[in-house]
Amino acid sequence: MLNYAKIILKKFALFVLSLFFSLSSFSQINEFKKTKDTSNVWQMLKQDTKLTAKGVAYSFTKPLHWQKKDFETLGTLLFGSASLSFADKPVRVFFKNNTNDFPKIIRDFGWYFGSPQNYFIANAGLYGFGLFTKNEKIRRTSILIITSSITTGLIQTFSKNAIGRARPSSGNYLDFKPFANSSRYRSFPSGHTVLSITMAHSIAKQFKNTWTKIGIYTIGAIPPISRLVDDAHWLTDIAFSTVLSIIVVDSVDKFLFKENTFDIIKPNKNKVTWNFTFSGNQIGFVGRF
Repeated sequence: MLNYAKIILKKFALFVLSLFFSLSSFSQINEFKKTKDTSNVWQMLKQDTKLTAKGVAYSFTKPLHWQKKDFETLGTLLFGSASLSFADKPVRVFFKNNTNDFPKIIRDFGWYFGSPQNYFIANAGLYGFGLFTKNEKIRRTSILIITSSITTGLIQTFSKNAIGRARPSSGNYLDFKPFANSSRYRSFPSGHTVLSITMAHSIAKQFKNTWTKIGIYTIGAIPPISRLVDDAHWLTDIAFSTVLSIIVVDSVDKFLFKENTFDIIKPNKNKVTWNFTFSGNQIGFVGRF
């Protein structure tokens, strides 16, 4: 009975993901120029594969061309994460005390939404639809998600093992064993958060409507919150992963505009700008619509 319930829930999560992608593809999305695409499916696939590879390479070589502002952003991220670690234990206690009040179906949805297998199946379906229908809106959005996901995925996979931070179950937020090669010491950063925020931010960037953006970010926030409820990650794991994902998506999005492979009209209004804030009494990552 329990396994059957899990199967139903998994199908429900995939259904919501499909609906989520459908809405993002056809409603209030940023405009593209009207041009006739004479390429065949194989030509588009080769073009998109090459573009994705270039995007990943661009992401990893971008630090070689960083300006002062970029290093300041990195410094703020690292310092902010270190400062936020003082809230790790209190936040963990709060969620543990309120675990039973958090709807289980939302917790399970958060798990399935951020799981790699569901994530990539959904995005493969999204890209496949855009490819065979020659829909540039969907293809570009999917390439943005894929390229950003590969980049953030590689970063978080290496970082998890290299940093070796213990899971909250250890009770010590300062317990580190680099290269321990154990799931117990792979808390930082959060893989579920990296994937869900990468997807949500990539899709939200395609919309003009503020309330639509808020709705998408709300869905994307479910996996990070569920990981806190499930006692699988510390607050700083979630916060760092969120900021990392947004930075990478924005960088890849700029790359795609620079390449100008798709005839998208670059938006100049109603876009979200993200800024780090740090002062004596607050640390934040603020989005302005």
